[in-house]
Order: sequence, then C-alpha cells, then structure tokens
Amino acid sequence: MHARNLSAQDGRTLLLAALGGALEFYDFIIFVYFAATIGALFFPPDMPDWLRQLQTFGIFAAGYLARPLGGVLMAHFGDRSGRKRMFMFSVLLMAVPTLLMGLLPTYAAIGAFAPLLLLILRILQGAAVGGEVPGAWVFVSEHVPAERVGLACGVLTAGLTVGILLGSVTASIVNLLWTTQQVLSGYWRVPFIVGGLFGLLALWLRRYLSETPVFQALRERRQLVEGLPLRHVLAGHRWNVIRCMVFSWLLTVGIVIVILMTPTLAQTNYGIAVQASLQANMWATVALAVGCVLCGAGADRFGVDRVLLVGCMGMVASSLLLFIALTYAPRYFGWVYPLAGLCVGVVGAVPVVLVNEFPPTIRYSGISLSYNLAYAISGGLTPIIVTLWLRSSPLAPAYYVAAVAAIAVTVVLLRLTSATRIQALSPGSAPAE
Repeated sequence: MHARNLSAQDGRTLLLAALGGALEFYDFIIFVYFAATIGALFFPPDMPDWLRQLQTFGIFAAGYLARPLGGVLMAHFGDRSGRKRMFMFSVLLMAVPTLLMGLLPTYAAIGAFAPLLLLILRILQGAAVGGEVPGAWVFVSEHVPAERVGLACGVLTAGLTVGILLGSVTASIVNLLWTTQQVLSGYWRVPFIVGGLFGLLALWLRRYLSETPVFQALRERRQLVEGLPLRHVLAGHRWNVIRCMVFSWLLTVGIVIVILMTPTLAQTNYGIAVQASLQANMWATVALAVGCVLCGAGADRFGVDRVLLVGCMGMVASSLLLFIALTYAPRYFGWVYPLAGLCVGVVGAVPVVLVNEFPPTIRYSGISLSYNLAYAISGGLTPIIVTLWLRSSPLAPAYYVAAVAAIAVTVVLLRLTSATRIQALSPGSAPAE
C-alpha cells in the first residue's frame, strides 16, 4: 500500500501555515535583537546599565511566562469552536502588538507609562505565540494524510525557525543601513512596523484556509468535548502530558542553547568575534530548518521513535563537538556549528509525538498545556542553569543537552516497551493453541 502524496490543497495549507508561523515568530523574536536600543529608550537615562538591561530582559521574559495562559485559553476555544478561528486569532494577536510597539512613545515622551505599555504588549505577544505553535501543529496534522503528518510538522517547524532567521537578518540590515544614533532616533521602529504589517498580511492569507476535516467530522457527529477540555486532559491524560513535556523540553533546550545562546556564549566565554559568531549562527539556523524537514519526513518513513533515538544521539554528539571546538579549537567553530544546527533538527519530529498523544477532541488543549508549560519553565531556567554550570566546566552547555536528551531517550524506550507489551497481550497476537 503506497503512502498518499500531499494534494495541491494540502500543499497550499502547509505553505500558508508555515509562512504565517515564520512571520509570527519573527514578530516575537525581533524584540531581543533590539533589546539594548529598547532599554536605552524606554527607561530613565540615569538608571544604571545593569538595572536597565535586567528590566529590558525581564519584559522580554514576560512573553515566555504568558505563553501557557494564552495557549490554554486559545486551545479551549480551538477544541470547542474550531481550529481555524484560533489559527487566525493567534496571528492577529501577534501582529497588532508588534505594530503598536513600533509606534509606542518612549520614556522621554510619556515617562513610566512607556515601559508599562511595552510590558502589556509583550504579554500579548507571548499569549499569541502560546496559541500559534500548538495550533499550527494541530491544524496541519489534521489536514494532511496520516502518513504525511511528519513531513507537515517538520516543514511547519522549519517555518518557525525561518522566523528566527528573518529576525537576525533584519537586525543586521538595520544596523548596516543606519548608524547607532540613527537607530536610536527612530529607525529601530522599522522592523516592528514591518513585522506588524506582514502579520496582518498573514492574517488576510489565512482567510483562504479551511477548517480541518477532523474537526468538521467531530462537529457533524456531535462528538465535541463537553465542559472544559483542560479538565479532561488533566483527568485522563496526565502521563501523556508528562511525556509531551519531556519532548517539549528537548525541543526547548535544542533551540535555546544551540541556536539562541551559543552566539553570545561564543563571544563572551570563548573569545569568538561578534561577526564570526553571528555568521556561523545564521548558517546553523539554515541547517536547523533543513534538519527539521528531514527528521519530519524520516518520522513518516522510519517511525518517529527511531528518528528520535537516532536524532537525540546526533544532537548530543554534535553539541559536544561544538563546545569542544569552542574550548580547544575555535578555528573550527564556523564549520562545526552548522552541523550542530542540522542535528538539532530532530526537534522537527517532536510535534509528531505530541499530536498522537491526545485524541482529537482534546488534542489542541493537551498539546498546548504540555508544550507551553515545558517551554515556560525550561526557557526560563535553562540559561540560568547553563550560566552557573559554566563556572565549573566549559562544556556545560553540551552536558545539559546530553542530560535532557538522555531523559527523552528513556521516555522513547519506555513508550516502545509499553507498546510491545500491549501488542503481546492483545488477543490477535496470542499464539494459537
């Protein structure tokens, strides 16, 4: 029996979903590339530099802390009212605050209201991305044939990765076109305004998407979940939530350490030049997008558990190689970093596990709770743990990746053992007497 290929409609759905996800992640991440500028403009000029930086990154972190609440609320309506509505609402909730950030008066104009309004907009951005990522995985997985879910999730995750790359490239272009003083005088607004407008374009394009066939069938058969979907998730699927949190932790650590933290660590801890670290990061991010697609497609062909087992080993080995190169042979950093990015592409297979852990009636809520809770906790704690660990070992980031990968591999092996035991106990597999 041959696997069905993606239809033209499936391809369009996947393309629009990936494009919207890329633009939404660009809107979410662009803040960090202009953190120094924002700190200078939105806080008192006589504030100590360390306190200004702390408060600026505190506002950035607020976006992560808002993810679980926004994700769970949107998932509730996604399971009750439809996937498409929330899929459109999430991009609107991201585009409008991003546009408003680009139009915000600074501290010089409105005083303490400037950072307060910035915080509110950042919280709205966090709520939006908390609903977008799980919603996008559910949306595309319920549109494509079952034997193409891995490819669809891999392409979509690659799209989110491209959003990070767009943020990096845009920041580089702005700083190349204008001087630091010109950026401070107003050109910092350009990436936010452009991002907001592109977000509204993504919203307009998503009008042409249709509701998922899975949700339509549930609605027609009157099988939609009664009451609070989250209550059903917690009552009957707690182990599913824990397993999904582990795999979400793996995804978070791969992205946060290897892609987001490594350029700064390379500069501050290992003496790599700024331009060299950023250029290597760009190629690592491109390789990550490729790896997401390859691992997603591999999950369809070889099974998601096999891909996760092999992929985790590759991520551990390449992360160790990366930080060994940084510590002992920095001249090889630019070559090793893209390899590490490619191996982190195993995260493209993670959503395949997540969408299969919950029944369709509560799928959006189950994924949203697991993914966002794990991301909020790990995203906040990982930089702190790695920073403290680095005081005792220059290979600390790689050791942390290895520890989380080992936990994920253990969960995969337990899943496989459990599935084998169930198959052995099923009546159809019992030997004839």
